[in-house]
Amino acid sequence: MNNAAWKQRSLEHVWHPCTQMSDHAGGDAAPLPLIPIRSAEGAWLEDFDGKRYLDAVSSWWTNIFGHRHPYIVDQLKQQLDTLDHVMLAGFSHQPVIELSERLVKLVPPGLTRCFYADNGSSTVEVALKMSFHYWLNQGQPRKTRFVTLSNSYHGETLGALALGDTGLYRDTYSPLLLQPLVVPSPDCYERMPGQSWEDHTRQQFHHMEQMLAQHADEVCAVIVEPLVQCAGGMRMYHPIYLTMLREACSRYGVHLIADEIAVGFGRTGQMFACNWAPPSRRDPDAQPGITPDFICLSKGLTGGTLPLAVTMTREDIYAAFYADYCAGKAFLHSHSYTGNPLACRAALATLDLFETEKPLVTNRMLSQLLWSQTAELRAHPHVAEIRQQGMILAIELSRSTARKQPYPAEERRGLRVYRHALERGVLLRPLGNVIYFMPPYVITPREVETLCKVALESINLATAD
Repeated sequence: MNNAAWKQRSLEHVWHPCTQMSDHAGGDAAPLPLIPIRSAEGAWLEDFDGKRYLDAVSSWWTNIFGHRHPYIVDQLKQQLDTLDHVMLAGFSHQPVIELSERLVKLVPPGLTRCFYADNGSSTVEVALKMSFHYWLNQGQPRKTRFVTLSNSYHGETLGALALGDTGLYRDTYSPLLLQPLVVPSPDCYERMPGQSWEDHTRQQFHHMEQMLAQHADEVCAVIVEPLVQCAGGMRMYHPIYLTMLREACSRYGVHLIADEIAVGFGRTGQMFACNWAPPSRRDPDAQPGITPDFICLSKGLTGGTLPLAVTMTREDIYAAFYADYCAGKAFLHSHSYTGNPLACRAALATLDLFETEKPLVTNRMLSQLLWSQTAELRAHPHVAEIRQQGMILAIELSRSTARKQPYPAEERRGLRVYRHALERGVLLRPLGNVIYFMPPYVITPREVETLCKVALESINLATAD
């Protein structure tokens, strides 16, 4: 069967995510053509007509070592011969034990307990519930609120959605949601001309300081996406914000939740974005990096092969739930596939690849290449900014770069880029008027050159009128 036949079968029954389904109507002339994929390998996808697409967004930021990495595939086959699934309530198994041991050694120091879920939204839900429940167990029932940044995104389940501030996803469901305390983002796209990223970020922190000073007695936690607000248009800020936020949360007795679902596992250039936080001015000799009270991990955790997520927290938080059964302090949260052995084995294989293939080293070269290959776009009349953090590079399209005047959403300029890039064999799924690269770590220099060349062509066409 060819593409057309598979498209038709899909459209008859499949409701695709994050999609206005009418965009798929009209076959090849549809605003958003549906592409059935037959196979994938490395950085490439292949459809049923044999056309290949360079996966420049790692299939929604998950597939960090490329599709069907032979080592991960082999480890999964071996695990399938032994144990496919067992519930984690009352049982345990080798992959989840070994994975937990290795994660504790890998994440910022002091995070010693692992609670598993199966997707990013769910691991955020775990952190929110765990933070509230901790304060309840500690005799502080007034702590029921959360602080979030403007333009943030933390997932689609109701608790996670409530903590997001991206109206496109949130507004429809607002009657159902918690009402967080929203602090202006330190997003450096909004800095004044000539202002440094660090100065702008420090200036923006006073909003957070004021919020915590006024509301700490009712706040459970602050949740942030460290360094990059991904779904909010890949907006970025200086790591000094993390240092200042960690100090403030400790000072005011509020938890800090680091949502590293998208930015963890090397995406920002270090294993975790929290590692970038510089030492405090109060202790300039300290090691860089902060330890949040909770860290949420998913996406790259399994190399994009199987769904798995984990919330990690400190020993004293775990201890607040440890009591006799009759005390009613247990954390009674669960998912059917919590800690699935196959997913844990894929995660272990992914961690093995970090040790054997040293991607954090090779990614420095690839990051520099992404930057140099987009040099021509920095002078483009409709590119307001190119920003980068490790293996994330974002290109902000604008009608007027001098005033950073955005294109109207209804013009769908990003979609024009996406469509032309698909014709040229590159997958560049935009975020509104933001075109971004978030490729797998196995992308080659030649493939980077192809990616950047196609992006330039596509942007020129999309902004020509």
